Amino acid sequence: MIELSEVLILAAMLFCISVAGIFINRKNVIILLMCIELMLLSVNLNFVAFSHFLGDIHGQVFVFFILTVAAAEAAIGLAILVVLFRNRNTINVVDLDTLKG
Repeated sequence: MIELSEVLILAAMLFCISVAGIFINRKNVIILLMCIELMLLSVNLNFVAFSHFLGDIHGQVFVFFILTVAAAEAAIGLAILVVLFRNRNTINVVDLDTLKG
């Protein structure tokens, strides 16, 4: 049987990979969104692990609500990226500085 510490170590590794991905690649917006989603999934893995090992279903139900909001957020983020690419012909973060005066 899998222990709680093993699941927490896996979630911590996923979280560290996502943070490293954000700091290493700050140019591509798609990769930044994927790293944020990976970060959210690692937190959800913690919720599921604690919910399972404590015998309480509330953590798993909470994860379903989080995943629903994350799916909506990803859809809106990708729609914004499509509009940005149509208008600017790029998705690089450095080139998307339209608010600078």
